[in-house]
Amino acid sequence: MLRFGAQGQLKILGALALLLVCAGSGRAQQPAQPAIPPPEPPPVVKAPPGYAIERDVDLVLLHVSVADAGGQFVPGLRRENFRVFEDGVEQKISEVRQEDVPVSMGLLIDNSGSMEDKRPGVNAAAMTFVKTSNADDEVFVAHFNEQYFFDLDKDFTSDLGEMAKALGHLESDGATALYDAILSSLTHLKKGYQDKKVLLIVSDGEDNYSRATLAATLEQAQRSNAMIYAIGLLRQEKPESAERDRQALVSLAQATGGAAFFPEGVPEVESVCTQIARDIRHQYTIGYYPSKPRDGSFRSLRVEVIPPPGAVQLSVRTRTGYFTTRGVPVSSN
Repeated sequence: MLRFGAQGQLKILGALALLLVCAGSGRAQQPAQPAIPPPEPPPVVKAPPGYAIERDVDLVLLHVSVADAGGQFVPGLRRENFRVFEDGVEQKISEVRQEDVPVSMGLLIDNSGSMEDKRPGVNAAAMTFVKTSNADDEVFVAHFNEQYFFDLDKDFTSDLGEMAKALGHLESDGATALYDAILSSLTHLKKGYQDKKVLLIVSDGEDNYSRATLAATLEQAQRSNAMIYAIGLLRQEKPESAERDRQALVSLAQATGGAAFFPEGVPEVESVCTQIARDIRHQYTIGYYPSKPRDGSFRSLRVEVIPPPGAVQLSVRTRTGYFTTRGVPVSSN
């Protein structure tokens, strides 16, 4: 057995102590493993104040305009004043509401060469349209000639200054690809937050450049849930071309429950825009559950209005039909 003196034992104990200190120091210099941060909370999506989001994939919603003989909106109608027919079969109405709700809206302005002298008046009328509309509407602005120009740096805006800047963004030149521009605008409207969607078109001539046909554009309009309003400035067009454009705009508007207007000149566009804005804000929403299962087919629609006792004959306008979605029912308006 080895024996150490007191001095040797002290040396051994000192060496051991030094080893322990170095070991502890080595451990202290090892980088600590970072703590796993807690997952970020999901973003909060807030609905506009005063409005509730109500969605039902089986419910069909129709926006309906009712006017008297003078073209004035008729308020105060109830469920018993309406009848809805789908493919000729009367449907049971679930709800009828008269409401001024915000909409997602697109302004689609013809920017072809023939519009150059009309643009200042059209831009002013478009701003009047926006100012007369619901203050909570969200709007995008687009122009078209043979190309499609989206004029905002965001999907939609409610800022009047941004809209005015977008309307005055481009110089007018080129041809007219109306149908292509409508298809692009209908696609963009799908990004809108609001359930009710509107596309306002201002054009002064027949389509002469689109790849899409009128038939294809009409089908996509029927598949969308947007109402199309159109203003045709056709006085300077050749009669045959003006008539073809008139028929195209009318067919698109009628199919979607909107309306087409053909003023004599630019000075009348502002009053037409005011009329359209008031029409959008004074409508009924009718909801029903179709009696026939969804199968991907097109369903024709007809709405009849029964005047209250003592009332005169009333006119009613809504979309003429919609496409169902096979397997996954979707609401249509």
